[in-house]
Amino acid sequence: MNSNIQNIYLVRHGQSRGNVDQAVYGTTPDHAIALSELGERQATASGAALCKLIDIPAGEPLRIWTSPYQRTRKTAELLAAELRPKFPHLDLCEHINLCEQQFGLFDGVPEEELPQRFPDEYAHYELAVRHGGKFWARMPLGESRFDVAIRVHEAFGTFHRDAERNGVRNIIIICHGVTLRAFAMMWRHLQYEWLDRQPNPSNCDIYHIDAGASGDDGRYVYRTSAELGGGAI
Repeated sequence: MNSNIQNIYLVRHGQSRGNVDQAVYGTTPDHAIALSELGERQATASGAALCKLIDIPAGEPLRIWTSPYQRTRKTAELLAAELRPKFPHLDLCEHINLCEQQFGLFDGVPEEELPQRFPDEYAHYELAVRHGGKFWARMPLGESRFDVAIRVHEAFGTFHRDAERNGVRNIIIICHGVTLRAFAMMWRHLQYEWLDRQPNPSNCDIYHIDAGASGDDGRYVYRTSAELGGGAI
């Protein structure tokens, strides 16, 4: 599909309270976990950085698409507060397909406790990882990375239609680590091994897919902004 999209800025949410203390997952649903104080500062700083990075004509639409999780919503809100003085037409939308990987039975359980709490299910999952690789192994009652990639790809039609019908050619995607990597892999038509080789981006790292640049693969160029000092993934 040809696309009118010019720039995609992929942002992982700011540091969450769950990133600081894993015990939070035992008392709070994953989708309801809030940003930490540092996470809020990270989101504000990333918004200021995006103000310098994004260069589009005055009045051209700019849209933030966010996962519906509390930590991504708050990151989007703080980013938008920094961006709106320069981009008054900026607006926010949510897409459910941008949510975190679903961990199913393992959700909120520290990895070291899994063999004791769910010995059979954990043994089955580990066997699947060893046999076929982590990309394909589905967590009990949850998702594999393959599942995340498929649902992220399903969201692309929304972004293409938004560009075609509403002229929204520059978008900011605020989501989660695995989701961000799956987005980049599917958008660039990369092999699945690419995702498994990449570490998660740090909280509030910003990655830029420039549709106007030409890469070695003849598709979209995926790169970090040197101005932001993010590590390439």
